[in-house]
Amino acid sequence: MFKMASLPSLCATLALLGAAPAQSSDSCDGFALSSETLYGGPHCLAERPKRVVVLDPSFSLGIGMDVGLPIVGAPMTRMGDADLAARAAQAGVENLGFVTEPSLERLVALQPDAIVGFTGNVGLAESFYPLFAQIAPTLLETKADWRSYYHQLAQISGQEDDVATRLAELDQRITEIRAKIPADFRLSVLRITSWDMQSFAGGPDAYAPFALLHDLGIIRSDYEESGSPAEVLRPDWEDLAKLDGDTLFYIVGGTNDSDVDGRHEEVLDHPLWKLMPAVQAGRVFRVDHGTWMEFNGLASAHKVLNDVEAYVLGNN
Repeated sequence: MFKMASLPSLCATLALLGAAPAQSSDSCDGFALSSETLYGGPHCLAERPKRVVVLDPSFSLGIGMDVGLPIVGAPMTRMGDADLAARAAQAGVENLGFVTEPSLERLVALQPDAIVGFTGNVGLAESFYPLFAQIAPTLLETKADWRSYYHQLAQISGQEDDVATRLAELDQRITEIRAKIPADFRLSVLRITSWDMQSFAGGPDAYAPFALLHDLGIIRSDYEESGSPAEVLRPDWEDLAKLDGDTLFYIVGGTNDSDVDGRHEEVLDHPLWKLMPAVQAGRVFRVDHGTWMEFNGLASAHKVLNDVEAYVLGNN
C-alpha cells in the first residue's frame, strides 16, 4: 500500500484538481456493497464500474482481472509475477509506479469510478480511506482471505457464478493432491531477503500460499506451526535447524533486490544452512517469489499446487 509520506502529495493533487467527494450510500443510485472486511461501508457503486484503479499489483490486480473488472491503472513496477504483468499490459492497464510510491497524479487523472485495494488490516485502511474516497467509491479489503475477496469483487462485475465454479474446480484439485501426500510428510518454507530470513506461519487464516498448504493437509515444522495465523517468523542462523521438514522450499526476495545482491548466496553457503535435514537429503527447491510472495488469485493458487506436485510428489 501507499506510504504515509505520499498522503500530503495526494491532498495537494485533490486540491488542484478539485476532486469531489464520492456519493454517499444514503443517496445511492447504483447498488450498495457492504462487508465486515471492507472498510468504511456500506459503499455506493455504479451498477457496473467502467474504470477501476487497483492499489496493489497482487491480490487486487490479479483477482480483479479474473472477475472481469475494467481495470485501468495499477502500481506494477517491479512486479514479481511475469504472467500477470503480461496480462495487465495486454489489457492496457496503466502503470502507476511502485506499489508504495505510485504516481498519485496519474491515479487521479485516470478518473476511476471505483478504487479497490488490499490493506490487510483496519489501521492502514483507516489512514487511506478518507482521501481515496474523495476520488471515487473506495473498497479497501482488511482481511487476507483471498477466497472471500473473489466473491466481493465478483459482486461488482456480476461473475459470482463463474467464480464459484472456478473455486470448486480448485478445491477438487486440492482434494486429489491431498490424497497422494504421505500422512507423515513435513514441509518447511523459508524466504530469504536482503535483510533477514522469514517463515510464514500456517493455518486456515494464513497468507494464501500457506493457507493452501493447510488445505492440502501438509504439516510444517513445529517451529513454523508455532506462529499465530498470518504471523511472519524471523529465524536467525541457529533457528535454521528448527526448519526440519522432509522437504524445504525457499523463496528469494520479492519486490526487492535479494535475488541479485548476493544475500541468498550467502545463506546457501552458510554452514548452518548445510546442516538442515532437507539440505543434507538433497530435498531443497527454489520456488518463484512472484507466486509465493505476490499471490494474485487462482493462477497463483494453481502454481502453488504445481510446486507441490513437482517437488513433493515428484511429478517433475
